[in-house]
Amino acid sequence: MIERQRPLLQKQNTDMIKSFSIKLKIHLGSVLLKLLYSTNKKDVRGRKHYRDMIHSNRSVILSVWHGQLLSIVHDLRNEPVKAVAGTHKDAEIISQIATKWGWHMIRGSSKEKGEVAYKEMVRILKKPGKLVFITPDGPTGPARIPKPGIIRAAQATNSVIIPTSVHSTRRWGFTNWDTFYLEKPFGKIFIEYGEPIVFDQHADFETCAETLIKEMDRVEHNNLQYTNNESS
Repeated sequence: MIERQRPLLQKQNTDMIKSFSIKLKIHLGSVLLKLLYSTNKKDVRGRKHYRDMIHSNRSVILSVWHGQLLSIVHDLRNEPVKAVAGTHKDAEIISQIATKWGWHMIRGSSKEKGEVAYKEMVRILKKPGKLVFITPDGPTGPARIPKPGIIRAAQATNSVIIPTSVHSTRRWGFTNWDTFYLEKPFGKIFIEYGEPIVFDQHADFETCAETLIKEMDRVEHNNLQYTNNESS
């Protein structure tokens, strides 16, 4: 009997250690990120673009490339943001930190539980004045190529998409399928929320995707000019 119970006890102990380890990483990650961002100056432009929409009871999708998401999570901490996040383990810690900062996570991705997440996102966006955050190229790329979900959701709910860009004078880049950026201490972060994009519900995906990429690039280029002027 004791021999039979031993593997179960070992598994329970292992699960407890893993759970404690994850909670510790989430707590330390949250503290360290807040400390890091507190050392940076910040220049945010275009916030009225999404706020005006929300105040008029129009729901908004913030579109941010996957590699730039951390600074937006921090910038909009404690705001009632709903965010689509993958279910893979790499997304878990960032998702939990965002939850600690006041966000509500919609778990799913294009590959796993994607349709469940999409339906939940549409349900939320059909309500007046909601704010949903999406990385249109996440969670596994290709980098800066939008997947259908963001456009389908905007068309189905008559929501606007706000193209958003982040740059900074000091940052680390971690390369995987994209380059994931983490701002270094004592720099300046530049965030630009672009003008709203509206897609006709009958427009084809390829045309909408081209428009979204073009508008994301435009906001990115404008934001980069501010960053370069600061650095020069």
